[in-house]
Amino acid sequence: MNTNFSRRWFVKSLAAVAVMVSLPGAVFARATGAFSADKTDKVVETLFGDLPIEESANVTFRLPDIAENGAVVPVTVATEIEGVTQIAIVIDGNPNPLSAVFDIGETSLADVSTRIKIGKSSVARAYVKTDARVFMTTREVKVTIGGCGG
Repeated sequence: MNTNFSRRWFVKSLAAVAVMVSLPGAVFARATGAFSADKTDKVVETLFGDLPIEESANVTFRLPDIAENGAVVPVTVATEIEGVTQIAIVIDGNPNPLSAVFDIGETSLADVSTRIKIGKSSVARAYVKTDARVFMTTREVKVTIGGCGG
């Protein structure tokens, strides 16, 4: 067997495995309907069900007060709360409010950063889920240009 062929086969196989490993999480998120929900209440119901939600000062939610370009707004959510299993970022004014969901492993720090789209000035929410409850904090964001709706 040609060694170039076996290396090529190995790289292709490795790429296929990487896609297959990441696929179930994406499929599950779409199956829940949370990303296609058009209202914040539907997103919260889909993601958290009947878990109690309480406002918490123990959730750090960093994003700019004024987003000059709503198409790429940097966001960080972090907490020291024990037992965090999921972090979600929701923008009330977006056509589809759920911007991001992160599953947090048992040994992982509950600290995520990403860039999201914000279509218009709106309330932004960060949800931190544990097995027993959901903690939430909110921020008001003003958008000057860009975003989801143009």
